[in-house]
Amino acid sequence: MPEAHPVARRPSVLFVCVKNAGKSQMAAGLLRAAVGDRVEIHSAGTAPGSAVNTQSLQCLREIDVDISDGHPKPIDPGLLGRVDHVITLGREATIVNPPPGVTIENWDTDEPSGRGVEGMERMRLIRDDIASRVDDLVRRLDRR
Repeated sequence: MPEAHPVARRPSVLFVCVKNAGKSQMAAGLLRAAVGDRVEIHSAGTAPGSAVNTQSLQCLREIDVDISDGHPKPIDPGLLGRVDHVITLGREATIVNPPPGVTIENWDTDEPSGRGVEGMERMRLIRDDIASRVDDLVRRLDRR
């Protein structure tokens, strides 16, 4: 009888920001573009907005990443309890009382508006900051 090989489970990541309209959607899109379906990828918001930020969509399209199928959603407690990585983006997104065993990593992303940078220039700087963090995450996931 042949020896059974265990099936490797895909790592899973939940990106969280406040509205789930910009930063967490961007992070999910950038990770999806980098790894395809090798990772189970989710995003959510602590106080979801009504639509994905138009400038987030546009600045990702500039680098051929499409998040137009995304929509803001709240954190699913069941999902929160079963993902491998929970990553909050920005200083405002916090997860109160995470389930036991859930580790939360914060990406204190660049906020160019504090320096007077607005519009698409602001969004590109945020995108590039998140992209470098996603690259680091991909390296960590690949070592797993």
